[in-house]
Amino acid sequence: MLKVAKDSVAVPSSLLGKSCTGGDEATACCIILESITDGVMAVDRNRRVTSFFNRAAERLTGFSSCETMGKYCFDIFRSSVCQTGCPLEKTMATGEPVYGFPAIIITKAGREISVSITTAPIRNEQGAVIGGVEIFRDLTIVESLKKTISGRYHLNDLISKNPRMQEIFEILPDVAESDSNVLIQGPSGSGKEVFATAIHDLSPRRDRPFLKVNCAAIPDSLLESELFGYVRGAFTDAKKNKLGRFSLANRGTLLLDEIGDTSPALQVKLLRVLEEKAFIPLGGTVPAKVDVRIIAASNRDLEKLMQGGNFREDLYFRLNIIKVEIPPLRERREDIPLLIDHFISKLNSLKGKAITGVSEEALNLLLNYHFPGNVRELENILEHAFVLCKDSLIGKKHLPREFLEKATPKGEAEVSINPLEVSEVQVIQKTLKRYRGNRILSARELGMSRSTLWRKIKKLRLD
Repeated sequence: MLKVAKDSVAVPSSLLGKSCTGGDEATACCIILESITDGVMAVDRNRRVTSFFNRAAERLTGFSSCETMGKYCFDIFRSSVCQTGCPLEKTMATGEPVYGFPAIIITKAGREISVSITTAPIRNEQGAVIGGVEIFRDLTIVESLKKTISGRYHLNDLISKNPRMQEIFEILPDVAESDSNVLIQGPSGSGKEVFATAIHDLSPRRDRPFLKVNCAAIPDSLLESELFGYVRGAFTDAKKNKLGRFSLANRGTLLLDEIGDTSPALQVKLLRVLEEKAFIPLGGTVPAKVDVRIIAASNRDLEKLMQGGNFREDLYFRLNIIKVEIPPLRERREDIPLLIDHFISKLNSLKGKAITGVSEEALNLLLNYHFPGNVRELENILEHAFVLCKDSLIGKKHLPREFLEKATPKGEAEVSINPLEVSEVQVIQKTLKRYRGNRILSARELGMSRSTLWRKIKKLRLD
């Protein structure tokens, strides 16, 4: 038996050799490891799998013990964390164990499985690290339960439990199926592009191109050629024909982002495409027919622009077949914990970390912040925290200084917000309004007794 230090794994020498028949102690260890439901794998300093690869590991990966002998562990796991942020490599380099590291492995059959990885070093009699042990637990059922529980708050990449957002979620599949033009309005960073992507992905055009043009980012003189293309000789540098976004998006979807920033001249040409399903490329003479679904987005109120004479009325009504109004994040604070979990999971995968969440202090700061940059700003704050955080939990010290300076203005008391209560208040108020204050019908709709509803009305101080 190898001598091991604290936080190291006691693995019989025979498990690093050719068989599991190295004596009574080794045999007993083999029996125990073979009987557990977690996969166990031992590797040497070069990350080559030794003889030990238990039955649970075979079941989870699809590889037999014989197939893995002497192979690199990253050829067996084929995970995104194998080359960057490998917990086993970290353990062998530092001599410190890693606990509950989330990862996704790809089985022999090509199936992705969510696992939780725990690693520990193997030391020789002199205390030097000569290998490592990795224990991996199948989280498929756990992930499935999470999706089931949180499924009502998700639609594609959209996440919200806010009643207004839930109403949008309910109609979005029908909107996507309709093939009508859609106008999405909401403040910058609220997720207009994510909504547009969801509409395309849920639509019959999902297998066709989805192109995006930010009308505010391209000078008006270039935007026309970007949208409609040009023919050879249209201008000095036009050496050959170029297809525009309308042609490239044919039979698919085109997102015209920040359409409120287009000029009146370009608005006329956009109107013609919507009415005639055709356009003439810059310098051309022959109209080109297209079949494109238009999704327009703007952080400005197009109706007010229209009333002020800054947006064509006919174009507005052509675009505004179906309008989706996205509320700012400050009006749906109950979504902040959901979004934090989503972004932490996303950043863990991208950066190979195992951060589990945010501290209570950091959460209260985020819940009290007014978020002028909306969801995008929240994601940026968490990405900044990821760079600085070396622990499993993001704390106040990891948040950006600019955010901390604005999060709790001087003279303003910090208010601890319970996002669940905020959501509950809105749902109960909405139900009571629908039934004109009738508590019997409201309780039935909410799936609770009248006495429970009465207690909640009293506790939440509802009228």
